Amino acid sequence: MGLISNGSTIFDAGSMSAGFGGSMVFIKKLTASSSATLSFVNGASGVVFDDTYKEYMFTFKNIHPETDSADLTFQVDTGTDTNYNQAITSGVFRAESREDGADAKVIYDTNLDQAQGTDFQQIQHDIGNDNDQSASGTLTLFNPASATFVKHFIARSQIYYAGDYALDFFVAGYFNTTTALTKVQFKMSTGNIDAGDICLYGIA
Repeated sequence: MGLISNGSTIFDAGSMSAGFGGSMVFIKKLTASSSATLSFVNGASGVVFDDTYKEYMFTFKNIHPETDSADLTFQVDTGTDTNYNQAITSGVFRAESREDGADAKVIYDTNLDQAQGTDFQQIQHDIGNDNDQSASGTLTLFNPASATFVKHFIARSQIYYAGDYALDFFVAGYFNTTTALTKVQFKMSTGNIDAGDICLYGIA
């Protein structure tokens, strides 16, 4: 049975009609193996990160740090620059609860946001390095190739926090540049990324 709205068929036989919605186009997967950094650079190793898409999404699966209580962070750069120090304004919220149900809370974390800062931005916080601990989530960047507007981003992750918490971590902000972004780099705040996958998709 199809879905029809105002005379237009939207879904029929499980498929979306042309002109409705978009699709995620897989671009590149990087797998960490005691990696200091993981970088996605437009035009290198099959990476597309330009005006081909107006929206790009990174997915993180089972990110595991070498060092206990490490944070997964990211930064971007423009052109052929490799300093990864673009100015960020961001906000950070987290909701958490311990395995025993104690200490549940929601926090705006002023220690993790930036106000025109150029540090790597935390997007996963205090990940445990026990064998069963990791973090998974997504990061979306909007219209990174724009030559007119600043570049917005939203990240959300579920983290097995080092102190045996379930941690729902939300970060949003913008890079204060009207120059096109061409590269994104991920690294831990301390130590290496021991394991995990980061995949890049374009949103058509």
